Amino acid sequence: MSESNVYDNRELSWLKFNRRVLEEAEDRTVPLFERLRFISIFSSNLDEFFMVRVGSLRDTLLVTPNKKDNKTSMTPEDQLDAITMRVREMLTAKDRAYADITDRLAGDACIMKPSELHGEDKSFLKQYFEREIMPLLSPGVIDKNHPFPFLKDRSVYIAVQLKKNDEKKKPLLGLISAETGKDFPRVVYLPGEKLRFLLVEDVILHYADRLFGSFSIEGRCLFRVTRNADINADEALYDHDVDFRHVMEELIRKRKKLMPVRAEFSADAPQELVNRLLDHLELDKKYAFYQSCPPDLEFISLLGDRLEGRSDLFFPRLSPQNPISVDPYESMFAQLSQRDILLSYPYEKFKSFLRLLDEAAEDPYVSSVKITLYRVAHDSEIVNSLIRAAENGKSVLALVELRARFDEENNIDWSKKMEEAGVKVIYGLDALKVHSKLLLITRKTGNGIKYFTQIGTGNYNEKTAKLYTDLTLMTSDKDIGADASVIFNALSLGTTVESSNVLLVAPRCLKSRIVEMIDIETAFGSEGYIGLKMNSLTDRDLIDKLIEASCRGVKVELIVRGICCLIAGVEGKTENISVTSIVGRFLEHSRIYIFGRGERRKTYISSADFMTRNTERRVEVAALLKDREVADRVVGIFNDMLKDNVKARVQGSDGIYRRKKRLPDEPEFEAHKQFYIRAYKNAEEAQRIYKPPKKTLLRRIKEYFSR
Repeated sequence: MSESNVYDNRELSWLKFNRRVLEEAEDRTVPLFERLRFISIFSSNLDEFFMVRVGSLRDTLLVTPNKKDNKTSMTPEDQLDAITMRVREMLTAKDRAYADITDRLAGDACIMKPSELHGEDKSFLKQYFEREIMPLLSPGVIDKNHPFPFLKDRSVYIAVQLKKNDEKKKPLLGLISAETGKDFPRVVYLPGEKLRFLLVEDVILHYADRLFGSFSIEGRCLFRVTRNADINADEALYDHDVDFRHVMEELIRKRKKLMPVRAEFSADAPQELVNRLLDHLELDKKYAFYQSCPPDLEFISLLGDRLEGRSDLFFPRLSPQNPISVDPYESMFAQLSQRDILLSYPYEKFKSFLRLLDEAAEDPYVSSVKITLYRVAHDSEIVNSLIRAAENGKSVLALVELRARFDEENNIDWSKKMEEAGVKVIYGLDALKVHSKLLLITRKTGNGIKYFTQIGTGNYNEKTAKLYTDLTLMTSDKDIGADASVIFNALSLGTTVESSNVLLVAPRCLKSRIVEMIDIETAFGSEGYIGLKMNSLTDRDLIDKLIEASCRGVKVELIVRGICCLIAGVEGKTENISVTSIVGRFLEHSRIYIFGRGERRKTYISSADFMTRNTERRVEVAALLKDREVADRVVGIFNDMLKDNVKARVQGSDGIYRRKKRLPDEPEFEAHKQFYIRAYKNAEEAQRIYKPPKKTLLRRIKEYFSR
């Protein structure tokens, strides 16, 4: 058996993940409008994939065309050929799913084409176009006096072939931007009680002949261009005379002008017109994709607002609950002084973590607050708490990672606001992104210094905390606090942590410690156990260690949402490894590491996937769960996810993911649903346990502060 049988290519594995997202759009047990949302998620995922991964591969092809993937020995060209072929197959499935959904949705919301309108509807649209749209358009022709313009990334355009009746010249190329915004809306609603609408680009396409005077139109189509977004900021970090925030602002501007990597056309686009556009864009035909589905699906969110009254079209409404582990009437500092607290999003309220920050901002005994910020909300309560703490005289340090892809502008804006409020803002390390989710609060009283630490698998963003599954640990453990202090001291000095006690810290002391723990379990052979949950598994070194463990009989259970470059179940190699992927209502984002069972068991939560970029090129943190009750809960979450027989897919030895089969008498078990049921039950129990005290919470907190 060749060794390539146990490895999968990173890019092709990602496409398998996005195909699983599309399966949710095809699943008729999913509410109708939610199916439409999954198509939108699939499309935005694919946009980013072309912007980043395909962009990177095309750059590699130009510089090192013979460079091979270290798992499957595929060259950049091999990978690009395989990608384009698989994407075409997926777009066909996407079009089928979209047609099925919109047909079934027509009774509630009917998306129409201008050619389908008659009578009053036709007259309305004609008048609407003439009054509201046509005056705002700027059509143009391409000739020797009018060069091909710069086309904005992922904006929708109309292309036409133009000819004058008395000329025998080659048809001219005409372009119209259908970019929406303040000038005109994306959706045109038809009058009447029933929700019927058209997309503005279809309207412009239909009436394009009104825009080009004496020219006749011989062919027309919708299209949009995706540009490379794989900018590299690392070199700029070495210019110590330039504020890195200014460098990032310039790089963001450059990104918007990078070369095209994909062109999407409406399914009926004339080939001659497509060829001319590709020539101007300097794109090979293999990067041209056709679809009957709208090129941009952002209008779906607007449609959702109009359908709020139809609950049957949506998932049942759920809201994060009060965690049973948190007393809502007791100071967070007082509770953490007694025990560790674990929160599980989106099932439990993010507010419980915000309470800790808010108390720190007001507590007269808190001397400093330090935090690493990777992605935050546009209206971040976390950042507002940090600003309030600084304004109250606390020493506040915020490491803001300006290179968080596609969140750079938001992070730049927040960094400026925090600096203005007195927060000390730093940007990170040369060539290393800081991806850890770490908060350290230092409190000083007459009894000495006490650390309160929070470590998360992700999410300092109130919005995504309602959509992503994540775990956060809050603790007053002195060893964890001491390690966190060392990390922040290193970050402040622009260095990395050389050694740590309880926390695993990339890039220097996470991967090596994981290898050690895998080796320990490998030594136990068939008595050994490894359970890992993450978003992606691509690190060849760690994959090979897991294969080695499997060959020695160790049971290895992997829950990998997205990319997995290890193929499970291959006889003689990975037969003791299983790979499960869960794609459902919530985005699986938590990382869990479990090594051993019983008394030997060590359980961690972490911000790090097993990707080389995480283990070797980022600052990441994994926290050992020292509290047995907390560790048991996390292991229980892991085991419950392995029980899922509704949204789980199991990878076969051929690398293909298939829905997990349910035994004839086996009840359905959907992990996301079960976790929410449990959260509601726990919230009811918490309401019974925690009674409002006679003293107000504010008074009790003040009394705690005065101790």
